[in-house]
Amino acid sequence: MSVLIAPSILSADFAALGDAIAAVQRGGADLIHVDVMDGHFVPNITIGPPVVKSIKRVATVPLDVHLMIQEPDRFIDAFAEAGAAMIAVHVEVLPHLHRTVHAIKALGVKAGVVLNPSTPVAALQEVAAEVDYVMVMSVNPGFGGQTFIPRSESKVREVRALLDAAGNRGPVEIDGGVDKTNVARIVTAGARIIVAGNAIFGAADAEQATRELKAAALGALASAAAR
Repeated sequence: MSVLIAPSILSADFAALGDAIAAVQRGGADLIHVDVMDGHFVPNITIGPPVVKSIKRVATVPLDVHLMIQEPDRFIDAFAEAGAAMIAVHVEVLPHLHRTVHAIKALGVKAGVVLNPSTPVAALQEVAAEVDYVMVMSVNPGFGGQTFIPRSESKVREVRALLDAAGNRGPVEIDGGVDKTNVARIVTAGARIIVAGNAIFGAADAEQATRELKAAALGALASAAAR
């Protein structure tokens, strides 16, 4: 598959969220990444289904919803109803991961599983054949603007190998500290969905920043294919 760019609205100006989303869509965004935090699983608090529903009204690309919450099973229906096309849940809070993945899929939504930096790839084994995508956290979750953890590149490779061994061609997504300086290495490692927050919304021109990040990612993909 190609590389998809998913600007993270966590780093956007919430007073002008509609304009921010429009800008990144003009720049070629493929998804809008929505971080949902509950103040328990992570220390920050962000938004809930009503805001996601409002975002859906202005977004022309699918919503990639990342649930950084303690009890995701209680809320997946609400986020699906609000307009999420993709819902990712953390393996760290789910003793019945297989059940949750299938509950998300039953709603007609793509089911993703997220690994924190300290969580081993082996934690995916139970659902490797069934999950639609896997998100690798390349920062510790909770806040935007953090520095990329370098070992995340090798973790992307490990996840890709595990999915391939299970016969699953679903993409690997990476979230945290991604920018123009490291996106080529990340794509070469196997990531195909690139979440970027501060690198896009912290730039003077979010539209242009999206365009440049996408060009860098696609360039890396073309180079890898030519080898």
